[in-house]
Amino acid sequence: MNNSFWDSTLGRFRLVAIIEGISYLVLLGIAMPLKYFAGFPEAVKYTGWIHGVLFVWYMALLLKVWIQYRWSFGKVVLAFIASLLPFGTFVLDSKLKKEQQAADA
Repeated sequence: MNNSFWDSTLGRFRLVAIIEGISYLVLLGIAMPLKYFAGFPEAVKYTGWIHGVLFVWYMALLLKVWIQYRWSFGKVVLAFIASLLPFGTFVLDSKLKKEQQAADA
């Protein structure tokens, strides 16, 4: 069994998915209110940029996982949709943790 997220492509995807999900929640829950209620647009500018980079990284790893683990098209679509929903990547991670444990066994 792998001890680190970095030991496999699926582990790296899970880690990036969690970080991307956190950045999305920060963007929606902190940066957007700062922009619209406190007149601080820089919060969205910088948080949005970071989130965008993480989203691109998530998509690149999703493509790699799709190919390496031979995921179905439907599973890839669900992983994409998870990235668009608040808390979606956390729900996805709970499912992928089981898959990673089975793959590592």
